[in-house]
Amino acid sequence: MLEWYEAVDALKPRMVRIATPVGTGSGFLLPWQSKSGLCAVATAAHVVDHAFYWEQPIRLDQVETGNSVLIRQEQRAIFSNAALDTAVIVFESGAIRPPEGNLAFVSEEKYLRVGNEVGWLGFPAITPSLCFFSGRISAWREDEKAYLIDGVAINGVSGGVVFALGVDEPRVVGVVSAYVPNRATGEVLPGLAIARDVSYLHQQATNFASLDEARSAQSIPEPPITQAVESEIPATPTRAG
Repeated sequence: MLEWYEAVDALKPRMVRIATPVGTGSGFLLPWQSKSGLCAVATAAHVVDHAFYWEQPIRLDQVETGNSVLIRQEQRAIFSNAALDTAVIVFESGAIRPPEGNLAFVSEEKYLRVGNEVGWLGFPAITPSLCFFSGRISAWREDEKAYLIDGVAINGVSGGVVFALGVDEPRVVGVVSAYVPNRATGEVLPGLAIARDVSYLHQQATNFASLDEARSAQSIPEPPITQAVESEIPATPTRAG
């Protein structure tokens, strides 16, 4: 079984910081085997929804390599599902490209059971460093395809990769979506992180022939939502990024 630091080392080259005119978030490069030179970054839908709707530029920083790219509206395709708070940015590889090797995912129709420990990576707004977090799955919400996790997800971490330890490689469990603080007593107390599962990412594993083809198939942009998560939990979910 891997150690946590080994899983972090394996995933670090795939992590990107995402900056838009209205905020920052996190994302990770998907293991596309594209013959057309395209690559893709997974993130939370609310990280990019404003830039997608208003056709604004998005900057991706691959911190591990020091490379950065500004992607304008005509240079990308975005596939977004607001209900699952998951999105994929498709663009032509250049300064930023996925590292060699595969990336294991939890099977599309399966989810981790309550009690399993998971970790997640992201770029908190309070530091330029990539940070690691961990916690245990507290509940699975089938209707929202969401894990409730006993852990912290702060501003900037939305869109980061959530993963479990495997025998010889980490397995992607989902995408960081939000944080639900505990306000039951009127105070803001520690709450639960929310992560969306990988079902939407499995659906987007498409090998487009060109960026034009990807752009013709991209999602229709929707007005940005004010809340990252619709939840029945008796507290107000807050965006983690």
